[in-house]
Amino acid sequence: LVGVYTNRHGERWELQLKGSGKTPYSRNGDGRAVLRSSVREFLCSEAMHYLGIPTSRAASLVVSDDDVWRDQFYNGNIKKERGAIVLRLAKSWFRIGSLEILAHSGELDLLRRLLDFIIQEHFPSIAMNDSNRYLEFFSTVVSETASLISLWMSVGFAHGVCNTDNFSLLSITIDYGPFGFMDSYDPNFVPNTSDDERRYKIGNQASVGLFNLSKLLQALKPLLDPRQKQLASQILEGYGEHYYSCFTELFKTKLGLLGENENDNYLIAFLLKVSLLC
Repeated sequence: LVGVYTNRHGERWELQLKGSGKTPYSRNGDGRAVLRSSVREFLCSEAMHYLGIPTSRAASLVVSDDDVWRDQFYNGNIKKERGAIVLRLAKSWFRIGSLEILAHSGELDLLRRLLDFIIQEHFPSIAMNDSNRYLEFFSTVVSETASLISLWMSVGFAHGVCNTDNFSLLSITIDYGPFGFMDSYDPNFVPNTSDDERRYKIGNQASVGLFNLSKLLQALKPLLDPRQKQLASQILEGYGEHYYSCFTELFKTKLGLLGENENDNYLIAFLLKVSLLC
């Protein structure tokens, strides 16, 4: 994270470098990025923005003189590639994992402080003096995550690595790694060559979203009272219905269907099945 920039419209953006080298959180990685993946992230994040899908943005791309060694196809064939650095920006880079790691390590005071900061900075509709603010926060993230994944599905976008570290608390598309777009409908489409178990295939994205949100709820539970925990579980149970509603409306719009008809869902499912057979 380089810093925070406020533009002339009063919009606040967090600036982040991808590929600039090691950080305290790089684990065993070198913190570098290759040119091919940097170009793909730059182009796709901008494309997603203009498709109307919430996403991080790309501000610049700089080619590096450093050589980067990568096993592109995970087959043991390591090659030297040209490095690059992307300056990308988002309203926030906080992820579900940002809260999950604090709850897991028992740092509840820091968890509460971070959560209050996120709510105050990015969820203006939630009052900071509301005793149910964490519950309201969770409800918002659940509904907006369902909306985001339905938008992904409406354009055939597969994220590729849908873990809790790649799911934004602001429900925007972040961390473009092994993503891909389907050329034709295939619920088993996997853009990640290292995903041998097809965990993150495009047909699993909605279910993985639910799994990640359940991890978010688990992280929040130490800050909730018994009544709030019960209500939060009910909110999570409504995820599927919200996703299905968003998905249906998006595909009805694509098909030009007006009003409500009990056969709309059948038609959408039928056409997807037909396209799978073609």
